[in-house]
Amino acid sequence: MRKLVAKGATSLAVLSLSALPVLAQDASAAPEVPAVSPEVAYIFNTLLFLIGGFLVMWMAAGFAMLEAGLVRSKNVSMQCLKNIALYSIAGLMFWITGYNLMYSGVDGGFMGSFGPYSFDAVGGNALDTGYSTASDWFFQMVFCATTASIVSGTLAERIKLWPFLIFTIVLTGVLYPITGSWEWGGGWLNGDTVKSIGGAEFSDFAGSTLVHSVGGWAALSGAIILGARKGKYGADGSVHPFPGSSMPLATLGTFILWLGWFGFNGASQLAMGTIGDATDISRIFANTNMAAAAGVVVAIGLTQILYKKVDVTMALNGALAGLVAITAEPLAPSVWVSVFVGGVGGAIVVFAVPMLDKLKIDDVVGAIPVHLLAGIWGTLIVPLSNSDASYVSQLIGIISIGAFTLVLSGVVWMVLKVTVGIRVSDEEEALGLDKVEIGVEAYPEFGTGSQRI
Repeated sequence: MRKLVAKGATSLAVLSLSALPVLAQDASAAPEVPAVSPEVAYIFNTLLFLIGGFLVMWMAAGFAMLEAGLVRSKNVSMQCLKNIALYSIAGLMFWITGYNLMYSGVDGGFMGSFGPYSFDAVGGNALDTGYSTASDWFFQMVFCATTASIVSGTLAERIKLWPFLIFTIVLTGVLYPITGSWEWGGGWLNGDTVKSIGGAEFSDFAGSTLVHSVGGWAALSGAIILGARKGKYGADGSVHPFPGSSMPLATLGTFILWLGWFGFNGASQLAMGTIGDATDISRIFANTNMAAAAGVVVAIGLTQILYKKVDVTMALNGALAGLVAITAEPLAPSVWVSVFVGGVGGAIVVFAVPMLDKLKIDDVVGAIPVHLLAGIWGTLIVPLSNSDASYVSQLIGIISIGAFTLVLSGVVWMVLKVTVGIRVSDEEEALGLDKVEIGVEAYPEFGTGSQRI
């Protein structure tokens, strides 16, 4: 279970090292390993947040490249703009109110307090927290931005820019922080009510549900209300593929996301001031990598069996689904369990993508199968490897967070739809959003407007 990050929540107990044997067979001869000082532990813990934070920030580039590769060439500039804009909005909103809403004064309730967050003073050394508060804020902020990135890809190629950015303000400043407070902020999912029903608190180590499924639910509500791209589905139920502009870009984006995930999961250990923490972080890295690899292999194998050809986009999303699935519990599993969890994530993508098409839910990049469905799977299976979790408590968390996000996101989308409108016209969609919405085309030499399908 992910440790709580809040002001003063980290105990100074993490600053001491237990005596460890040189060899397990000769524990009686083990020398004492001296504890590091609080100052040294403070530095290492802060460094973990900063390194993890900039790795997760690099995932913003991964999302941008993945989406740029999977949309048609006439919409590439728009996806690049949306990704740099949503990252910036998330940063501002998480400072203006998001962090305090998620972590300040939750105390077993449903949300914290509104208002901007204050960092340590210049030259400060708040050893009572065990880390720099600014480093903690930065690490939490990039998680918030990741949630908004998930929505961007699903709704690509037909949503107006400004309504999307308004939704991003609400998602990153209010919706994500509130659901995050329920678990990571010490809210009601972390309290006695859930424990009395399910026998354990809800557990989500690094955010399969709190980050990825929240983004997935928001994307699903938007996709339903926005509708499919024009021409995607025929009246006879046929599905018309819209090939992406660049598989190299999509592949680059996937590898960037894979790399960033080591910060996403590894730094969620939230401490690096002991030998035990360093060992656990290494184990998280390994399990994270194995789950992603399993997701790729399963996706490749299943597409070969089902379609007689390997689909590269399924392989890419198989990796991401494996990463999302293991995120809820990347520390406790054995290698075999990690492979199983990630492999099932890859299978979910292969079967869920055509299922969404049958339901005429147009998800341009496959974010709903990857982030929502694989996130649910990863969260639900946590008790398989973590004896402190229970399936009932996991289900309570999944359902409550899902219902809250789906309903509130739907309300926001509907308000935007009836006020400013959320969808471009058919003519504008045919011309491409690069030309009509922002005026900067990614590939102007390829032709004009709808000539660049």
